[in-house]
Amino acid sequence: MYVGRLDGCSRVLGVCGSPEKCAALVGELGFTAAIDYRRDDVGARLKECCPDGVDVYFDNVGGAISDAVISQMNSGGHVVLCGQISQYNKDVPYPPPLDPRTQETLLRLGITRERFTVLSYMDQMDAALLQLSTWVRAGQLKVRETVVDGLENMGVAFCSMMEGGNIGKQIIKVSD
Repeated sequence: MYVGRLDGCSRVLGVCGSPEKCAALVGELGFTAAIDYRRDDVGARLKECCPDGVDVYFDNVGGAISDAVISQMNSGGHVVLCGQISQYNKDVPYPPPLDPRTQETLLRLGITRERFTVLSYMDQMDAALLQLSTWVRAGQLKVRETVVDGLENMGVAFCSMMEGGNIGKQIIKVSD
């Protein structure tokens, strides 16, 4: 299960980069559907999976995928800007500038786009940790991790993660 569903969303769609990750999102974690951005036409699959449009988009990636999602958002929707990994190695400010068509869509439809920084919510940390741990213990929120043993393997694990080799959080185990 995922926080979106626990927080009242009727449909939650994931975008990832492999058939294995899509299978994990839908089969293990309870997502409604998943799009493999490396194999699928993101815009077409999004329209198929969310025929009534998108209300909330948690944006970790930026670039063409975000443009595709925002182009199918509903009036009054919300973009939660958490990351822009597709833009990190480019010489642009953060957040990176938007495609003019995407910017126009945000303005025309009154879609908010706000940064999410966990440090802005430190006063809610204790309550959030309590809620999340309760969901995990109850099996309502599942956690996936890819664990690599030893600091000496950190570089390999990092490169694998950057190429999509992990499912869930990439962890380096330093001791038992």
